[in-house]
Amino acid sequence: MGELRSIAAPFVVSGPSGVAVRTRLKPLAPGDEEVLRLVGAHLGSLASRDLKARCRDGLEHSGQAWAVRKRELTPLSSSRWAGSITKATHDQWALARRCQLAHIHTLEAGIRTIKDRLALPVGQKGTRKAPGGYRSRREWHAKARRLRVLQDRLAAARADREAGIVHVVRGGKRLARTRHYLETAQLTESAWRGRWEAERWFFQADGESGKRYGNETIRISPDGEVSIKLPAPLAHLANAPHGRYRLAGRVAFAHRGTEWADRVAADRAIAYRIHHDTGRDRWYLTASWQTPPTPTLPIEAALAHGVIGVDMNADLPHARLRSRGGTPTAAWRLDTHGNPTGAPRRFSYDLTSTAEHRDAQVRHALTRLLHWARTCGVKAIAVEDLDFAAEKTREKHGRRTRFRRLLSGMPTGRLRARLASMADATGIAVIAVDPAYTSRWGAQHWHKPLTSTTRKTTRHDAAAVAIGRRAQGHPIRRRTAPPPHDRSDRVGHRTVQARPGAPGREEPRPRIPGPRTRSVRAGCGANAGNQNAQHRPGRSAEHETWQQDSLPLSL
Repeated sequence: MGELRSIAAPFVVSGPSGVAVRTRLKPLAPGDEEVLRLVGAHLGSLASRDLKARCRDGLEHSGQAWAVRKRELTPLSSSRWAGSITKATHDQWALARRCQLAHIHTLEAGIRTIKDRLALPVGQKGTRKAPGGYRSRREWHAKARRLRVLQDRLAAARADREAGIVHVVRGGKRLARTRHYLETAQLTESAWRGRWEAERWFFQADGESGKRYGNETIRISPDGEVSIKLPAPLAHLANAPHGRYRLAGRVAFAHRGTEWADRVAADRAIAYRIHHDTGRDRWYLTASWQTPPTPTLPIEAALAHGVIGVDMNADLPHARLRSRGGTPTAAWRLDTHGNPTGAPRRFSYDLTSTAEHRDAQVRHALTRLLHWARTCGVKAIAVEDLDFAAEKTREKHGRRTRFRRLLSGMPTGRLRARLASMADATGIAVIAVDPAYTSRWGAQHWHKPLTSTTRKTTRHDAAAVAIGRRAQGHPIRRRTAPPPHDRSDRVGHRTVQARPGAPGREEPRPRIPGPRTRSVRAGCGANAGNQNAQHRPGRSAEHETWQQDSLPLSL
């Protein structure tokens, strides 16, 4: 058995730093839609031009170059529109750099895996921790060719990163490639063209604290009236003073509407984004703002009322692939001593449909989990700190294409963000634990003891118990059996939880209310804590004052 890796300490996940709510723009007049399309297309062309200039600068970018780009865009839009465009461009370039580095790490992991497997004899079986050799000589030859391909890609990616070159597609690379497979995507050319143009529009404005209603570019009054500051070339379309266009309809935010109204009344910064859903032919407005960081609750205070261990089942593919009701999420409540109480709960969600459907399924499952936690009175939920960045490579899992697709579709980042945001709103702390060995040790120590004739415990349930105990600082394994010699203390203490210096280790049992026998209550009597005082063979009753006579043989 190899050396076990170190286990990181659990920590309380910090709350969200921002809020985003969305509502629909309705009803819109035909003129309103035409103005929105013109503004979005015009600003989108400016954003494309600015992104091109930023990519051309590469690593030589500076604050002075940023100011030059903003001055060039200001006459074609406005000072605030130019600031929003340049800031969005900078964020997009930085995101492309981070994705480029992640791609390099993925290529390096694939190259290492192929080299290790090529060095092994053909047909050699692997272990649970390391794959073996390739199955046939033909597969070995194919992987040797793929190794050269990956090495060429890695060299090109490293050269681009050193030169500061990034590859960005405004509108999305996936949608751009869909143009060549319209029949497979079940799209017409006109439908694709409309969707492509809408994705390349730019219609977002940064908030400004102290300005009227928190935003001078896209302004929404407390009664829901929306007005837009038109770019300079489109100022002739204004229907309100100061070059503004006022939409016919009014908006209202059903979710967090009170918070939004308070910020609008106090003229605090609110950023807005207008988006057109071409599939439904609807216009949406998204409002976002920053929130002060929530003070992180100490882990001891969060665990004062117990914890709920949650296993997202990310490392058990077979159970998930066989599940008909979706991906099962196992949860079990633990008391303050680390003992599972009650029955386990399971929350399922489906990951086989579109991204919007997956997001809705995740929200629904987390809502049920948090409602159950509030009902139990628990103030903390323990989850694994999962990251599948290095787990979904083609080289690691080989022919297991279904498992690779499953890991790729597992919304770990969105799941973490959703859980942290929703738990913060309900006052429940989220504790992240190291995922190492939780499923294996949970099944080893808790699967069989928690299974009975009336309850069937799965490996996921046992893993949930292991996760909760790790969050509480307890060892995952259960209390050991008594020592062999007459079940006494001659070969060591009976449990692994009480240390030699633990207070009360050798003291008598505490007084527990309630009848333990039919005659005397628990903990009562003068000799309750004196083992010599009990009537046992070979022991004398030190405080005995009388002795009952034997019964007569006849009456």
